[in-house]
Amino acid sequence: MNDVGDDPGEGFGTVVGRENMAPVSGLDGPGLEDDELDSVVDPEDVLEDDELADDDSADDDDSADDDDEAEDDDDEDDDVDTEDSLEEEGEIAADYIEGLLDIADLDGDIDMDVEGDRAVVSVVGATLDELVGDDGEVLEALQELTRLAVHRKTGLRARLMLDVGGFRARRRSELAELGRSLAAEVERTGEPKKLRSMTPFERKIVHDAVAEAGLRSESEGEEPNRRVVIFPVG
Repeated sequence: MNDVGDDPGEGFGTVVGRENMAPVSGLDGPGLEDDELDSVVDPEDVLEDDELADDDSADDDDSADDDDEAEDDDDEDDDVDTEDSLEEEGEIAADYIEGLLDIADLDGDIDMDVEGDRAVVSVVGATLDELVGDDGEVLEALQELTRLAVHRKTGLRARLMLDVGGFRARRRSELAELGRSLAAEVERTGEPKKLRSMTPFERKIVHDAVAEAGLRSESEGEEPNRRVVIFPVG
């Protein structure tokens, strides 16, 4: 993730929402036309200048992005997770989730894995929309509860990721495509773009996609209203 500069970009550009977003394909970068962008950006989610001014007045901007703290914390004083400890995290989390599924009388298989420096626990093999919720809100809450359960067992901060029904994988693909398409539009128009609020997981995906496109992005505001702003080069 590349967050550059101290100016959070308050008051610039338009806002693109997270609602009604669907995967798209065939986007070719800087030459992206308006009709192609319409397949990614819902016109109802773009704020006009007067709406944007009202939206900005509620923001408490930060000079630096805190997404790393939430999703990619590299502080030197953090405990270094070994593969064994990550596997232990996964096992504790899987037991916790299995218990919740039993209580709720829901079916689903649980897979455990280690990706990089975090444990990943996935519930698969069933349609469990009730465990995902609108825009993944229930899944985010369930992930925090699972991390707390792991912390209570190990005494260590847990950074595991929980997925249900492949939601995060699909969301990652959608947001990466959104980040690339908006970066192409910003490069073409020279105008910044401000997205609606997202979770740290979602913001990081957009930041990475924008960085790969050669542009810069920042996050502004405070949780749960923190959002990404994409800036043109120069």
